[in-house]
Amino acid sequence: MSVELKWLEKGTITSPKGFLAGATYSGIRTYTEDKLDLGIVSSEVPCTVAGTFTTNKIKSPSVVMNQRRVTSGRAQAVVINSGIANACVGEQGMTDALEMADLAAKHLDLDPELVLACSTGLIGVELPMALIRAGVAKVQLTADGGHDLGRAIRTTDTTDKEFAVSFHAGGKSYVLGGIAKGSGMVHPNMATMLAFLATDAPVEQQFLQEALSKSVDSSFNMISVDGDTSTSDSVIILANGAAGGDAITSGSPSAEAFRQALDEVCIALAREIARDGEGASKLVQVTVDGALSESDARIAARAVVSSTLVKAAIHGADPNWGRIMVALGYSGAELDESRVALYISDVCIMEDGRPIPYFKDAVVLTMSGPEISLRLDLNLGNASATAWGCDLSEEYVTFNSAYTT
Repeated sequence: MSVELKWLEKGTITSPKGFLAGATYSGIRTYTEDKLDLGIVSSEVPCTVAGTFTTNKIKSPSVVMNQRRVTSGRAQAVVINSGIANACVGEQGMTDALEMADLAAKHLDLDPELVLACSTGLIGVELPMALIRAGVAKVQLTADGGHDLGRAIRTTDTTDKEFAVSFHAGGKSYVLGGIAKGSGMVHPNMATMLAFLATDAPVEQQFLQEALSKSVDSSFNMISVDGDTSTSDSVIILANGAAGGDAITSGSPSAEAFRQALDEVCIALAREIARDGEGASKLVQVTVDGALSESDARIAARAVVSSTLVKAAIHGADPNWGRIMVALGYSGAELDESRVALYISDVCIMEDGRPIPYFKDAVVLTMSGPEISLRLDLNLGNASATAWGCDLSEEYVTFNSAYTT
């Protein structure tokens, strides 16, 4: 069942009813005009909450705290800082995460247990709590403050990443919006990214967690910039039910509409993270069709989009398609070379495992644009998956060779 979604102009995390946000410059990051580095999003009423978090065994204490609090199923606000990740700092990290949440709770007059705290930035540095104490007190929340919050969570990002859609379900109109950050150290199984989502739909917590986990698997877990993941990665969604209606559960008629809205917003945010990869000039989309299973399709698409050699070839607009086939071959997906078809920007390069004559200059021209699509048809089954990434440029190496200096 296809659901009609309407993308909202200048949509953001505060587009749904009952959500407020704000941000300030607290001094955590180096000052430039209009820079923000600390912000809060809050609901006017308690929400159901769900989250997915980094699979890295080295976790920020903020992530550990949030994982515990999300299991309660209830939350009302998230406070976020950029510039310092609150990771690899020993026991002080948990002390600071708890205080950061407490500060936001006091500022908003909320139960501290209903507040989550996220940090992103440099690893191995303690949070400057004196700056955060002063900064939290300055945050003014407004109905259009999601835009400022989107700026405040950025680190090496060059663009804001925010979207919102409206959809109808059960005779009601709902909105789901979100913001994200991510540019480098991005790879599947939670990339170096933060994403915060909000909806005014009344979503039951168990279904909210189930829907979020599935959406993350097909969006944020299908992007790769450089093959690294980090310590603070989190995707959190709040549902406050402010638009009314019956609770949306896995078995309700409104479940599919909610799933589709969530999927579309997560995919849109994930694509922008891939597009904004450090030093990147091109968004790369890899689709694998005809796989025996969805798992095979995913691992094949992720292997191709993550290949350093494929990414370098795309940067140079070089249709060296052998690199694509090599990545497919080592992906672990079931395949029969004699059945594989390969397309670069809709130009058939290979069919039935054999190369097809093509006009090279035309393919080079299509690969010179800002978006490149690769499609592999395994011709073994009906499963498909899509992954997103970017090219690998000299600028990426230059930037990351002097990250702290």
